[in-house]
Amino acid sequence: MFLMGSALWRPRETSAAGFLAFPRGLAEVQRCTGLLCSMRLSGAESETLKQRRTQVMSRGLPKQKPIEGVKQVIVVASGKGGVGKSTTAVNLALALAVNDSSKAIGLLDADVYGPSIPKMMNLKGNPELAQNNLMRPLLNYGIACMSMGFLVEETAPVVWRGLMVMSAIERLLRQVDWGQLDYLVVDMPPGTGDVQLSVSQNIPISGAVIVSTPQDIALIDAHKGAEMFRKVHVPVLGLVQNMSVFQCPKCKHKTHIFGADGARRLAQTLDLDVLGDIPLHLSIREASDTGLPVVFSKPESDETKAYLRVAAEVVRRLPLPPE
Repeated sequence: MFLMGSALWRPRETSAAGFLAFPRGLAEVQRCTGLLCSMRLSGAESETLKQRRTQVMSRGLPKQKPIEGVKQVIVVASGKGGVGKSTTAVNLALALAVNDSSKAIGLLDADVYGPSIPKMMNLKGNPELAQNNLMRPLLNYGIACMSMGFLVEETAPVVWRGLMVMSAIERLLRQVDWGQLDYLVVDMPPGTGDVQLSVSQNIPISGAVIVSTPQDIALIDAHKGAEMFRKVHVPVLGLVQNMSVFQCPKCKHKTHIFGADGARRLAQTLDLDVLGDIPLHLSIREASDTGLPVVFSKPESDETKAYLRVAAEVVRRLPLPPE
């Protein structure tokens, strides 16, 4: 039901696709014609309205401010959960350190509702406060880590509304004493919502890594994730094709359980590169569950070599860090 002039217009029919059918009768047609005319008149001013709207919205956007002591921020994201994003973020951080031992690496878990970094990095306990009243990251395997999982009980659900989540993200970004880091890897929550926008708008990001399995349903959301970063002017470094192939440990036969080369086809569509393929391997899952990431626990394995190649490709595509 719509109010048109002084009369109420009730659509007579609805099509199978859910669109409103045109009303019948001369009087109703005249009223619809008047509505269309008014729409045309407003269309002439649409460009001016768009410019005003953009100006108003830009006033409300936060100004990007670098994280003190952090040279470059790399976000690891996915359009949906369950594709191995956190596992990739953890092993990417470790691989960056292995490839260049002179670099200092940090890992920030930005998934407030489902933090995974404490378990994967085998870390527990509350962060200590430095003299400047900032939280000190917990350290393991040479990686400085911060997560909401350090601030709440492991089994306690975080039942917060959006504003509280944004406040928590702000604290994780601004109230942590990272010291001096060359790279801060941020494990983003799945999706394209408030947290992703808040992080992208608050801090300068050197590049985003999109993780997806080759499965079509995962690639749809990975496409959305890549486009979101482009809209907020974050450079997308490329895609990681996770769980790309399974090799039978007995007969060595290879099976593409989630499909073959789906991420490569998506990368071509988006004019991006595939940073590397990570196999579907039991050791990766076991290592993550026991808090011994595969890059650390099995440094000579093929799985570790795959992560090292991804880390090298990420660094190669990063812009030069600020001096």
